[in-house]
Amino acid sequence: MNSIESAPGISVDSLESTSRLGLSLRFSHLFMVNHFAVIRKDAASRARLGRLETVHGSIETPCFMPVGTQATVKAVLPRDLVEMGCQILLGNTYHLYLRPGAGLIQELGGLHKFMAWDGPILTDSGGYQVFSLGAMRRISEEGVRFQSHLDGSYHLLTPEKVVEIQETLGSDIAMTLDECIPHDADRKYVRASTERTVRWAERCLRARAKRGQLLFGIVQGGMHEDLRQWCVDEMNAMPFEGFAVGGLGVGEGEAMLHAMSAYTAGLLPEDRPRYLMGVGRPEDIIDAVRAGFDMFDCVIPTRNARNGTLFTSNGRLNIKRAEFARDPHPVDDACQCYTCRNFSRAYLRHLYMAGEILSSQLNSLHNLYFYHGLMKRCRESIRDGRPILESPAQILVS
Repeated sequence: MNSIESAPGISVDSLESTSRLGLSLRFSHLFMVNHFAVIRKDAASRARLGRLETVHGSIETPCFMPVGTQATVKAVLPRDLVEMGCQILLGNTYHLYLRPGAGLIQELGGLHKFMAWDGPILTDSGGYQVFSLGAMRRISEEGVRFQSHLDGSYHLLTPEKVVEIQETLGSDIAMTLDECIPHDADRKYVRASTERTVRWAERCLRARAKRGQLLFGIVQGGMHEDLRQWCVDEMNAMPFEGFAVGGLGVGEGEAMLHAMSAYTAGLLPEDRPRYLMGVGRPEDIIDAVRAGFDMFDCVIPTRNARNGTLFTSNGRLNIKRAEFARDPHPVDDACQCYTCRNFSRAYLRHLYMAGEILSSQLNSLHNLYFYHGLMKRCRESIRDGRPILESPAQILVS
């Protein structure tokens, strides 16, 4: 792996290409070919309609992945996810490693059987969760040493370990270990961290042993275009089946988010899926679809649902407000989800104010239906040659 700024007078091109060729040849038997196809491109933007093949089924992109941190999407049954058109779920390596343990899940038939979900699953590497631990973690070249948020026990996540955990879980798509860099980190730190993330990615590839599981590399680089460019160049030379863009949506502001995500998407190869990690406001997803991203995940729809905020074709609705106490209308007249077909705003407000579990369930069903409607409309627009949605207000309105 070449440093971002090579020493003057030393040509590393031949050494670099030889090293990368060797890495690609060594793992060519594990690299999945023809797993992703771009079916159609949007004429007015970089949006594309695609199909991603996994062991547990095909995924039409652009797609949204509900977050199932603990092998469950909070307050939502797998049956309901299927009925609303969910194609793929996200599970969390950090949390499942700590509880109940990857070995136990494997013993019980693997993650799909454990959570009764027979569609595709993507597991993240745990990098963002470790980033969130703050003072409870220490990052080194070896990996990340951290204290469990459950019992204070000490653990070490290395690139090799996260690959082992994800292969043990049996997910369809695994992620490399990276560091999610704070948006306000200085350039020196961003550079050192990004170089380490690339070295970790190489180690993840060398640890890979399971055929059939796709492995995505993660692009970092902070808010610096040249560091993003360098990271993409390094990652693109490695045999990954897809690429994720990390380190965005972490407080940098809407303008920087849109600018940096669009810039990075434009650097990524056309023939592999592009995943924008953790960015999930509807308006941000629409912008990222136009920029050429294919996959999205976020806790926003379910977390907001549990807090009483619902997404509608007329904007966000706070069901806690007193004005809805006697409102007989559904959350959204244009929505055909189970919640809107059967319950009034008054009832949903009552459930929330009473602290009933059903409140979280019905609100989450509605918000996830809204998000999957967003992605469906984006796919239909690209397929039919129509403009991509201008705003979330068009999602439920034909």
